[in-house]
Amino acid sequence: MGASRELIAGPPPVCDDHCMTARRRPLTARWTTLVPLLAVVLLVLTWGRDLPGAIVALVTLVLAGAVLAAVHHAEVVAHRVGEPFGSLVLAIAVTIIEVALIVTLMVDGGDKSATLARDTVFAAVMITCNGIVGLCLLVASLRHGTAVFNPEGTGAALATVATLSTLSLVLPTFTTSKPGPEFSTFQLTFAALSSLVLYGLFVTTQTVRHRDYFLPITRHGEVITAEEHAEAPTARTALISLGLLGLALIGVVGLAKGVSPTIESGVEAAGLHHAVVGVIIALLVLLPETIAALRSARRDRVQTSLNLALGSAMASIGLTIPAVALASLWLSGPLVLGLGATHMVLLALTVVVASLTVVPGRATPLQGGVHLVLFAAYLELAINP
Repeated sequence: MGASRELIAGPPPVCDDHCMTARRRPLTARWTTLVPLLAVVLLVLTWGRDLPGAIVALVTLVLAGAVLAAVHHAEVVAHRVGEPFGSLVLAIAVTIIEVALIVTLMVDGGDKSATLARDTVFAAVMITCNGIVGLCLLVASLRHGTAVFNPEGTGAALATVATLSTLSLVLPTFTTSKPGPEFSTFQLTFAALSSLVLYGLFVTTQTVRHRDYFLPITRHGEVITAEEHAEAPTARTALISLGLLGLALIGVVGLAKGVSPTIESGVEAAGLHHAVVGVIIALLVLLPETIAALRSARRDRVQTSLNLALGSAMASIGLTIPAVALASLWLSGPLVLGLGATHMVLLALTVVVASLTVVPGRATPLQGGVHLVLFAAYLELAINP
């Protein structure tokens, strides 16, 4: 019985991320508390202003610190509530603020923002399903031989992402009720409601009905139901971290918007396509999830990494499409959601490759490399369409 418990619970306590956090608690508590507050203060002081080069450098430095602080507080909350709730907290928190950023930019951007929601959502799908997934599979397989995960839960998440992507980003290119790659009002309403229903069904499946499908597993296929590392934080500590996580994410997204004019100027000066701006902003916004997923992969918790990646893609579509559907009621410009032919090919290839990756429940460095090549192809085509 003791051996069985050791197998399920994992190896004896080692000095992993949680352990190191516990040992360095006074120092960590200081900077992870101050940086989110500093980020919000800096956001208030710089919001809506043209920033000189020195201030942009300061904003970028604080933004990077806010990303690291967000990851720390997300791990504290995740350690308190356990999986898969922990990965869900970070995915939803980031996406809600990302949606607010998209709607804000659409209100301010006029006709130039017609494709903003499409470009941002598609960038999030490519970053999560190829960039984050590829990196995590590569890191875990190189460090532990193979990356192991639960194909039932990961397959369900991938199927939901594929369905949401097709309904929201592919169909508008082929509908005929309205000219151009746009939905009619009725079609947009259906897409928004479908996104909410599918996302709600997935969250219910992940957290209630089939929670064990989304828990990390051992190399023998046993579900890891407990982590015997550092003692779980108290409810008060978790609530404080949840509040600081929200502040850090507000700082990340808001400061990313603040430096976006500088990024736009740099992109235009370099003669690059305007879609590159959306890619850079999406990369900044998804940094907390990327770092958290890589940390889980290093600890051989690949299922947690995949929960973060696919959950973020799903939340990005499932929350963004309903939000922009509501925003379109008072926005006068067009709302272009349909992808072009090149991006549809990349999306189709991503779904096929990801399906083949998920089915065995194991991955080698080859699968991670394939996803990373797809992500590199997306970046290359964003630069040279």
